[in-house]
This record gives sequence, structure tokens and C-alpha cells, in this order.
Amino acid sequence: MASRSRLVLAALAATSVLATTGCFLQPDDPTVRPPADMQPVQPAGSPTPGNTPSPSSSPSPSPEPEAPTVVEAAGRYLFFGDLFFGRNINDWSMASDLGYDYPFQRLEEFQPDNYNAWVGNFECPAVAGLDISSAQMEATLSFNCDPDYVPNVAKWYTAVDLGNNHTDNQGIEGFATTQQVLEENGIQYFGSHDPAAGPNCNVVVLPVTAQMSDGSTEEKPLPFGFCGYNGVFKTPTSEQIAEVAEYSQLLPTIAWPHSGAEYQPGPDEIKTTFYRGLIDAGAEMVIGNHAHWIQSTEAYQGKLIVYSMGNFIFDQQSTDEKTRSALIDVTAAIDDPAQLEAWSEIAPACADNFQTCSQLAQQAGLERLQLSYTFDAIGSSDADKLVKRATPEQMDSILQRLNWSATMAALGQS
Repeated sequence: MASRSRLVLAALAATSVLATTGCFLQPDDPTVRPPADMQPVQPAGSPTPGNTPSPSSSPSPSPEPEAPTVVEAAGRYLFFGDLFFGRNINDWSMASDLGYDYPFQRLEEFQPDNYNAWVGNFECPAVAGLDISSAQMEATLSFNCDPDYVPNVAKWYTAVDLGNNHTDNQGIEGFATTQQVLEENGIQYFGSHDPAAGPNCNVVVLPVTAQMSDGSTEEKPLPFGFCGYNGVFKTPTSEQIAEVAEYSQLLPTIAWPHSGAEYQPGPDEIKTTFYRGLIDAGAEMVIGNHAHWIQSTEAYQGKLIVYSMGNFIFDQQSTDEKTRSALIDVTAAIDDPAQLEAWSEIAPACADNFQTCSQLAQQAGLERLQLSYTFDAIGSSDADKLVKRATPEQMDSILQRLNWSATMAALGQS
């Protein structure tokens, strides 16, 4: 009894407290709510009664940032004269502690980091296992370069011209072997030992530097047409030159002819007509070799013609004319950068395959890229058996031989 009474008293006391606060709950009265400090605590972020958010009020995801676009783009390239690693070049190299590195030891003087690519004239086959002395090469003018030089070539050069009068000195098989050696070392090539055999043109993919809309820079691939013609024994026919016309309808195309009389300061009429004909066929510029001397330049139809750049790495040491060369510094700016992305996408498939490149460009509805060019000239000397940058005095003489100031003025770049 006593315990039950205590329970009743406790219940009454609790009822009294609730009554005095005005918070006595009526089970059937939904309008009566306890004070705020007596309401149950909701977990953080939970909806409260009468305030449940609708699905449409959930925060929407942030939009994906737009990919940067190309604002402007240009490639800077350095074009070289004759590269030769046989005969006395090999003798000097093997006598040196540097071995196959010897001919390349001062190429940093030409500031490779300032360029997207280097291109030169590779004037010998590269066939392994041939034991031909310098005296034999001199007597027959039939050359060979040890393939062990090619990995060093690959460190500096993106592409080389094979369209000259020495790349077949070890026969047609030797020419094919040279192509294979270049491929194995990642060097692109163009040009044929015989214009009639062809192909004289090839698709060469060179990098360009793109300035992006977010302020960054990217290097992107761009296909070019390069055409190398050996015109030493016979001037290429109009049908053979038509390769330039075909390539230039799709790609910016640069011609590298190899012809004319040696050891002369300027071209003869036959050479002039041939080189101008390459411009008429659609070449963006003409970069010539073979004379073993620097020859003059000219502006023709608003385009640059360099008749001969001279010896860059060669073993002819008898005169300053034979030891100096001109390097042509070319900047190619893309007139409509918006087209670059689409061309860059197909560029890898274009390399060494014009037909595939043409098909892909047609499928993508791409128009031929228009480029604007600016030029500079740099001098070299390989006197004392090692190529190096020309001195200021040598450079003055090189520019005079090139007729550089007059040519640049004619191109509107003075």
C-alpha cells in the first residue's frame, strides 16, 4: 500500500508541474506543442516537419569547365645544308676520344631549344658492314656513312632530305636500307635518289607551339609536305614536279631540290628555271643544296628561294667557301588557329602517308591551312674539322653572298 501511494503521489506531482507551466499535453490535441527547449533535437541537416525540401531545391552540380582553345600557333624550324659522316669525317671521329659523338659536339651553339624542329640534307647512304676507305670514297665519289652516326643525328634532327646524288651510292638496296635505319631511329625522311623512281614528296609531321586561351602553351603536331628532288643528272620533268602541286593542294609544302653546278656563287639559268617552277607548282618556299658553296637567294612570286645553303657537316676543308654554310631560320604562323586542333588530331596518321592524310582531311571537312612565314639566316663554319657557329665577320660575308637584305626587303621583311 505504502509503495503504491508513493507512486500515485509522484504522478500527481508531475501532473501539477505540467499544469502550472501550461504545457499539459492533451493526447488528442495536435495544436499543443511543448516549448522549444523541450522539443527533440534533430540531427544536423535533417528536415523539420513542414519544411521538407523538394527534390528540385537540391543544389545543382557545377558545370564542367570549358576546354582551352588555341589562340595562336606557330612553328619555328631550322633548315641545314649538307650533312655527311663518311670519308674524313669518319677518320677524324674515330681518331677522337668522342668517336661517333665527335661531329655533333658543338651543335648546342645553334640553340636547339629555340626551335620546334631541325631539318637537314642527309648526303650519304647508311649501310652497315662496309669497309670503304677515305681514299676509295675520294677516288670514286661513292659514299657511305656508318649507321652508328644515325642515333646522334636523331638527337638533333626531326627529318632529313634523301633527294640527292649520293643516297644511292650503295645501290637501290642501300637506299632502302638507309630509309630503314632512319625509321628505326625515329627520323622522318623525304625525297628520292631518282625523280623518276619517286616518290619525291612525303608527309612530314612537325611540332608547332600553340598559345591556349587559359594562358598555357602546348606543342601540337602539324603535317607538312616536303619534296626532295635530285636534279644533278637530269632536271625533273613537269610530271615529276606535279607531285608538289598535288601535295600543296592539301598541305603547306616545302621543296628541297638538289641540283646545279658545284662551287659557284649563284645559280645558272637551268637551276633558276627549275627552282622557280617549284614555286609555280605550289611550294611555299624552295630550300636548295648541292653546290657545296653558299649561293644567292631571291624572292619569286612573294616566296623565298635559297639556291644553296652549302656544307654544314662535311670534310671539304680547302677554302672558306667550302667550310661555311647558311642555316635558314623559318617561323611558320598559322593564319587561322581554330583549325589547328582538327589537323593535329589526324597528324599522326598523316605521317609518311599522303593518301591516308588526304582521306582523313576530306572526311573531317578540313581546309588547307594557310601559313605566314618570317625568315632569318644563321651562319656556320666547319673549318678546323669541326662545325661551329660563324663569327660576326663570317656572318657578314654569308649575308652578302645570300643577298639577304635585298631578298628580305622584297618579301616585306626588311
